[in-house]
Amino acid sequence: MFGRRLTIHRRTTVALQLVLAVSIGLSILEAQWLTAAVTLSILLLTLVPLLVGRRYPIFIPAEFEVLAIVFVFASLFLGEVRGYYTRFWWWDALLHVGSGLLLGVLGFLLVYVMNQKPLGDMNLRPGFIATFAFAFAVAIGALWEIFEFAMDQTFGLNMQKSGLVDTMWDMVVNTFGAAVIAVLGYGHLKTIEIDSFLERWIDRFLAGNAWTGAGGESDSERDIDLKAIGPEA
Repeated sequence: MFGRRLTIHRRTTVALQLVLAVSIGLSILEAQWLTAAVTLSILLLTLVPLLVGRRYPIFIPAEFEVLAIVFVFASLFLGEVRGYYTRFWWWDALLHVGSGLLLGVLGFLLVYVMNQKPLGDMNLRPGFIATFAFAFAVAIGALWEIFEFAMDQTFGLNMQKSGLVDTMWDMVVNTFGAAVIAVLGYGHLKTIEIDSFLERWIDRFLAGNAWTGAGGESDSERDIDLKAIGPEA
């Protein structure tokens, strides 16, 4: 079952990358050099998870990897290159909600990365974990808005669309997505017996990244996972 799910995710990734490759070819044929260059950059960006996985001993859950690639495809290629941001008023809001969700999940994973380090024998409370994940997602969202402002001011682009109004709505919907993940994660940590996609992702992430702790004992031996943290507030 896991192998079949992994195959579907890989096929989805390859399909999106083929669309990008075809778009690059068509842009070159039509002498749209800027579009070709931007699309090539997006294609290279979708290869980052693969390159990171080969360069560093880090296992990334297949679901998270393909969702990240879909987000890059939808935001940069469909949104910027194909003009979905102007064609569909709701496209920007939808993607910022999605970014809040993804960044919130990433915040939870980062907590467990830190908790698996030799210096990280931390007895973290669910409230802290959820707050960290929420704050991390909101902070990255704010940095992205700064990036959009810098690109508009430096290169004369229109990433902010309607300026302050667009920026504030982006922050609002990004914060909403982050809050959803934080609430779901906190609720799960308080009720360990309930299975969720978040626990499955984290369990596979920890199983695939068996760092060795102090004294030579592995993380699996130390048994630091969701259930070891406990349902404290």
